[in-house]
Amino acid sequence: MDFEGGRNFSSDSKYDDDGHVKRTGTWVTASAHIVTAVIGSGVLSLAWAVAQLGWIAGPIVLALFSLITLLTSFMLTDCYRYPDPVHGTRNYRYMAMVQNVLGGIQYQFCALAQYLNLFGVGIGYTITASISMVAIKRSNCFHKHGHEAKCHTANYPFMILYALLEILLSQIPDFHELSGLSILAAVMSFGYASIGVGLSIAKIAERGQHLPTSLTGTIVGVDVTGQQKLWNSFQAMGNIAFAYAFSIVMVEIQDTLKSSPPENQSMKKATISGITITTFFYMLCGLLGYAAFGNQAPGNFLTGFGFYEPYWLVDIGNVFIVIHLIGAYQVFSQPIYMLVEGWSAKRWPENKFMTKEYHVGIPMIGTYRLNAFRVIWRTLYVILTSGLAILLPFFNSIVGLLGAISFWPLTVYFPTEMYLVQAKVPRFSIIWIGVKLLSGFCLIVTLFAAAGSIEGIISDLKTYEPFS
Repeated sequence: MDFEGGRNFSSDSKYDDDGHVKRTGTWVTASAHIVTAVIGSGVLSLAWAVAQLGWIAGPIVLALFSLITLLTSFMLTDCYRYPDPVHGTRNYRYMAMVQNVLGGIQYQFCALAQYLNLFGVGIGYTITASISMVAIKRSNCFHKHGHEAKCHTANYPFMILYALLEILLSQIPDFHELSGLSILAAVMSFGYASIGVGLSIAKIAERGQHLPTSLTGTIVGVDVTGQQKLWNSFQAMGNIAFAYAFSIVMVEIQDTLKSSPPENQSMKKATISGITITTFFYMLCGLLGYAAFGNQAPGNFLTGFGFYEPYWLVDIGNVFIVIHLIGAYQVFSQPIYMLVEGWSAKRWPENKFMTKEYHVGIPMIGTYRLNAFRVIWRTLYVILTSGLAILLPFFNSIVGLLGAISFWPLTVYFPTEMYLVQAKVPRFSIIWIGVKLLSGFCLIVTLFAAAGSIEGIISDLKTYEPFS
């Protein structure tokens, strides 16, 4: 019989046998978390990405990275319990998994890549959500005053509004209680992706003349210069690759699953479901968007005004994007919340400010677990990410660089290396060589994408005016 802090875990139905909150998640809720994490507002920029690559390379790259993500996710799933994937000890966090399986300096490298990227994602989501809020106001302005009207609106007030919403939602204690928010966010992602697909089909059907597309995408000398074609192709490959990257929260998602059936089985089922759904929508939005706009496809055809009418439908699409990003921000912030709160509780275990929880009854919702440190720390974290988003509104280029840097280690390198250790794959065997070649290929793609992101940052700095 196990005791910790006076609590009997073997008889307390609220807790697992290791003392952690009892997990109730299923492959359905895990699928919702995955779709929420993977399908972001970037799905509507895939038309631009396909326009840079063309009809041949565009679909191939989309399919290729969906398969790579599926494969490496399966490898990561089997490492949730170590050394045995079914009966081994649980790894509650990605970093803990790397530490237990690989150890040493690789653990520190993983921590740097994971949390730097999670922090950057929070800033990027704040910027992207504000852009969609601004797009709603501009859409109504264009409808009222004409498409040539100057309907400029500052992003900053909307970033503050988004931050206030995130401060409120950040008080949801942990991942186990985010299922409802994730399911809502997943529904929203289907909504705005479907709106983008529907508007693309309508534009293709009503168009009087054919907009140019090609097998190789944008044409050098006509649409872009040779240098622009190169950088844009790098960025497009990077955008597609990173659009599938959810490994930074995958372990945390798997840790919500019930232990029966085995977590790796449920998580593989959820991963197949989530990535299949994601790839289907990516293909629809990317290919139909390219067919609708040709080589002049905008970066995001709901916020970049590829569509002006019906304005109310464009507004609904952007409302869906905002709601989705509100939920996705919490999904990606939870690992950071848990890291700081877990460390603080271990550092000061007797400090009631850090550890004591007050149960507050909320009508129609239930009992809320209030902790003073959690309220203050999470509020300050949201203020920090929002403040940086306001100071550096072009920060999505920097977030792209952070994503480029973290894609290879977090989505490919660590999962493949841990798989080789977990499965005890012999060195220089066919499987070992194949896994190493996959990792090397993805490293090259990451370097290309990082180069494209750096070029984008340089371009942004040339026209950057603080607080404009």
